[in-house]
Amino acid sequence: MISGASKSPAQNPVLRNLQFSPIKQGDDQLIVLWDPSGLSREKLILPLNLFFIVQHFDGEHSLQEIGVLYLKRFGEFLMPSKVEQLVVDLEQNLFLEGARTESARQQARIEYRHQPTRPTAFAGRSYEADGAKLRKQIDGFFTSGEGPDFKPSENRGKLMTGLVAPTYDLKEAGPVYAWGYKELQEAQQPDVYVLIGTAHAGLENFFAVTDKDFETPLGVVQADRAILGQLRRFVPEYFEEEIAHQSEHAIEFQLPFLQTIIGKPFTMVPILSSFSALSLNDPAVRNSVDRFLTALRGTMSSSGKTVCIIAAGELAHLGLRYGDNAPPTDFSFHRSMQHDLEMLKQVEELQPEGFADYIRKESDRRRISGFSPIYSLLRLVQAEKGQVLRYDRGITDQYNSTVTYVSMAFF
Repeated sequence: MISGASKSPAQNPVLRNLQFSPIKQGDDQLIVLWDPSGLSREKLILPLNLFFIVQHFDGEHSLQEIGVLYLKRFGEFLMPSKVEQLVVDLEQNLFLEGARTESARQQARIEYRHQPTRPTAFAGRSYEADGAKLRKQIDGFFTSGEGPDFKPSENRGKLMTGLVAPTYDLKEAGPVYAWGYKELQEAQQPDVYVLIGTAHAGLENFFAVTDKDFETPLGVVQADRAILGQLRRFVPEYFEEEIAHQSEHAIEFQLPFLQTIIGKPFTMVPILSSFSALSLNDPAVRNSVDRFLTALRGTMSSSGKTVCIIAAGELAHLGLRYGDNAPPTDFSFHRSMQHDLEMLKQVEELQPEGFADYIRKESDRRRISGFSPIYSLLRLVQAEKGQVLRYDRGITDQYNSTVTYVSMAFF
C-alpha cells in the first residue's frame, strides 16, 4: 500500500491484485499475468527480468529504487525509457491502481447493477454451452470411473444441510463435484441453497452478496428475494462489492449440478467470501466476519425455509505458480495430502475454530484458498456430522503446480 499521499502513481506504481503463472516457450521461461476480477480482459506475458520489475510495483518502491535493485539482481542498468513504457502498458491494460482503473471499476459496477441477471461467464470454456450437451456432460461425471457409484447413500432420505464442493475446472474435477451432488440428489432436499464461494480476486469487505438471478445454459436460477431483501436491510455494506460475482466462477460451477439433480423448485442466496485464517487474528476482520455471519444466520432462521449451505472452494496450492521455490514432488504432494485430511477432520467434526487453528499453526504455508467459505459453512450449518466423500488434485501448469480439492456432505 502507498504510505504517503505525496507519492506519484507514475513514479511509485501499484500493481493490482493479479494472478500469474510460469510458462515455457521453447527454452524460455516466461510469466503470464491476468486479472481474476475480469475488469481487464488482457493477458500480459513477461520475461523474468520484467516480472522482477513489476513485483516491486507496490507503491513503496520508486522507479529509481527499482532500477538500483535491478542492477544488483541482473548486473545491468535498467533503461528508464524501458520501465516507463512498461508502466504505460500496464496502466492502459488496467493492471495498475490509479484513476484509469478506478474509472473503469465504477463503470463496471454501474453496468453490472443494470443487468437484469448475472449472465454465464464460463459456458463454452469450462463446461458445455449447449443445454443438452451440458446435461449429458453432467450425467457423465456421475457415471465416469472416478465418479460415485450407484450404491444408495447411507444418508438417503435425510435432510442435507451442508456441502463442500470444488471450484476447479469442471472438465477435470466434475466427478469430484458429483460425489457431493449425488448425496444431495438422494437426500431430502431443502428449499433454498446458500452458496458461499471463494472470491479469487479478493474482497475489501470479506463478503460480497448479489441479489441477481444467475443464467446458465440450463435456464435461470432464481435468487431468493425474501432472504436477500432482509439481509440487505441488516447489512447493506456487504452488497457493495457485488461486481465481484460478474467474473467469478465459484458459484457458477455449482449451478449446472443443482439444476440437473434437484427435483423441485428452489432458490439460492449467492455470496462470495475472501479472508484467511491468519486474518481472523485481526479484531477488525473478526468483527466484520462475525457481523455478517450473525446477520445471515438470523435471516435464514427467520425465513422459515429449510436451507443447505454450499461452500465452494479449494484446499492447498503448491508449486511455483503459488509462490513456492520449487515444483512439488510426489513426496511433497503426499505429505500435503496427509495434512489436508488431518485438517478436514476438524471440518467433519464441525469445529470452525479448530479448522482455523490448524491452518494458523501451519502459517497457511499451503495457501488454503477455500478457507473462508468452509469456515463460514461451519459457523452456519445445522448438522450432526460431516463426511469426506472424495479428495483429488489438479495440475495447473507445466511445472506441476498443484491444487487439491474435496467433496464433503453434512447431515
